[in-house]
Amino acid sequence: MILVVLGTHELPFYRLLREIDKQISAGNIKEEVIVQAGHTKYQSPNMDIFDFTTYEHMADLYRNAAYIITHGGTGSITMGMKMGKKVIAVPRLVKYGEHNDNHQIEIVKQFYETGHILYWNEPMDLADVLCQGEIFKPAMFKSGNKKILSLIKEFIDGKC
Repeated sequence: MILVVLGTHELPFYRLLREIDKQISAGNIKEEVIVQAGHTKYQSPNMDIFDFTTYEHMADLYRNAAYIITHGGTGSITMGMKMGKKVIAVPRLVKYGEHNDNHQIEIVKQFYETGHILYWNEPMDLADVLCQGEIFKPAMFKSGNKKILSLIKEFIDGKC
């Protein structure tokens, strides 16, 4: 099963769902596709689409997915990374009315450059990225929380 995650942002993300539909129709995606669409109102006989659900249900979907195709939101990307899943991230873009700014490009770029995820964006062919996903081995996720907390404690204690 492939899980597609659009998150909770109030602007729609039709571009990604149209591309997923296209790849299903072309036979490049043969697995069941489940979509958490958020505020994107999209219908397709090729996908099981729902708006929102609980955190626990999303975590179950992530665990059961062969891989995740997600918008470029940090939470959606890192949930898959923490589970060691193959993640393809797609930044929402201002020029298509998908977001208020293009910060997701930088988020996706950073995770891609560290070997944690794959990404798709124009003018790339999603079919090519899906093929890369077959052999992709994501870098292991390592949280920086302890280091950040240590730096904050040092600062508070006057050691910086």
